[in-house]
Amino acid sequence: MVSQIDDKGAHAETEVKAARPTTRRNVEELAVDLLGRSLDTVSSVERKVLELVHLRELASRSLVEVVRSKSGFGDKLADRVAAIGGSWGFIIGFGFVLGSWMALNSGALAQLGVRFDPYPFIFLNLVLSTLAAVQAPIIMMSQNRAATKDRMAAQIDYEVNLRNELEIMRLHEKLDDIAARLDEQRGR
Repeated sequence: MVSQIDDKGAHAETEVKAARPTTRRNVEELAVDLLGRSLDTVSSVERKVLELVHLRELASRSLVEVVRSKSGFGDKLADRVAAIGGSWGFIIGFGFVLGSWMALNSGALAQLGVRFDPYPFIFLNLVLSTLAAVQAPIIMMSQNRAATKDRMAAQIDYEVNLRNELEIMRLHEKLDDIAARLDEQRGR
């Protein structure tokens, strides 16, 4: 429900969505009035925003919900691996594992006569290389997703800002019309 002022100055409650179905003619008029261009020359984003203005619907939406709806299992896994692999907890824990591995294989196990991975720790190098080879592309996938999220956020911001500008332009036009009517009434 929207409160509108009719010609006599009285408030009238109207159901906007039911009263204003989207038609090409209505959106074309908005495009010409607000953007000064025909509907055929506006971008798809501008057309979408013009339709939202016509229907009086919100342009803003939750980026979290948009990303969540487009995220698959692999995307979520890549984000989780990047979050864990890029944390201080992982770095400290992995440093502890490396130090323990080297301490055990250089001294403690050697005294027991076990040679699991003697110095120069070739098996440890293989494990580290494998970890790096697997982890690097996963982190890059997560970075690509972060860049996609940033582009989506910029797109949503653009749509909301454009919608705000168009609505402000419409308000200015309405205020100018009201001022002109008041001037006419004073002049009579």
